[in-house]
Amino acid sequence: MTITGEIKSKVDKLWTTFWNNGISNPLSVIEQISYLLFIKRLDDLELLKEKKKARGLGKPVNDPIFPEDKQRSRWSHFKNKSDAEEMLAIVRDEAFPFI
Repeated sequence: MTITGEIKSKVDKLWTTFWNNGISNPLSVIEQISYLLFIKRLDDLELLKEKKKARGLGKPVNDPIFPEDKQRSRWSHFKNKSDAEEMLAIVRDEAFPFI
C-alpha cells in the first residue's frame, strides 16, 4: 500500500522536522510518532467521555484518563501552543512521563 496525497505530505513534513532536529534514526522517529498518536488517541477517548457526560446530566467524568493535575498532558491542550519550546517541555516533561 502506498501513501499518497495529504497524508503523505504530513508524514514527510513530520519526518523532516524530526530530521532537522537531530532525530535521524528511523526507529526513533517511528517511536516518537507512535507516542504522539497514542497521546492523541487517549485525548480523543477522554473528549468522547466528556461529550457523553455533557449530554447527560452534566456530571464530571468517572475515572478520567487525565486527572485534573494532568490536563496539560492532553493533546488538545498542547497541540496549538505557539511557543515550540513550551510545547516541547510539556510533551517531554509531562505527557511522555504520564503515559
